[in-house]
Amino acid sequence: MGTLSSSPRLLKGAIVGIDPFSPLASTIIFQYNPDTMTRTLTPQTAGGQAADRSEALRLKGAPQETITLSVEIDATDQLADGNPLTGALGIHPQLAALEMLVYPKSMLVIANTALLAAGTIEIIPPAAPLTLFIWGPQRILPVRLTTFSITEEAYDPLLNPTRAHVQLGMRVLSYNDLPVTHRGYSLFLAHQIVKEAMAVAGSAGNVVGGIPGLGG
Repeated sequence: MGTLSSSPRLLKGAIVGIDPFSPLASTIIFQYNPDTMTRTLTPQTAGGQAADRSEALRLKGAPQETITLSVEIDATDQLADGNPLTGALGIHPQLAALEMLVYPKSMLVIANTALLAAGTIEIIPPAAPLTLFIWGPQRILPVRLTTFSITEEAYDPLLNPTRAHVQLGMRVLSYNDLPVTHRGYSLFLAHQIVKEAMAVAGSAGNVVGGIPGLGG
């Protein structure tokens, strides 16, 4: 009879591009979760350094948050399991899924080219897919990729990459950046509400445990 492992199952982080015309084109589940992630928050204060004293503590909105992390993509396990797609293309599909988050759709490029040839004066740049950074149930964030560096480290005989190191930089999109009707607006607001609840729980625990007479 088999035994159950006592180790909890580790959730995997992911980056997902939501595109109504191609829902599976940019879904990247991390093969290995990054060991570290750097988050930088810049408060959005009112008025700048020369603000009136009455404005010194006012906030214009959520802070601007940037996230940087490194992702490792390796075909070793898939090749050992005889995965036919990996055998034919290496990790090209995973890299392409990431890269498509910063490419306009080719059909839109073709359509805009046709409009320009027909004499259209103004062409609206195509919108990128809604990109979500998913890091556990408490962090589902709309983001925009700001930096993207790929270091390919190994190849198969057909020069398909089989191992790569990807450095990603992202800026979180808050309700400051998106219209109220956008799906990302409500996702970020839900994220902030969860964060507020966790802050209250953490603060309550610190007060009870840290003030003489209140803690055990």
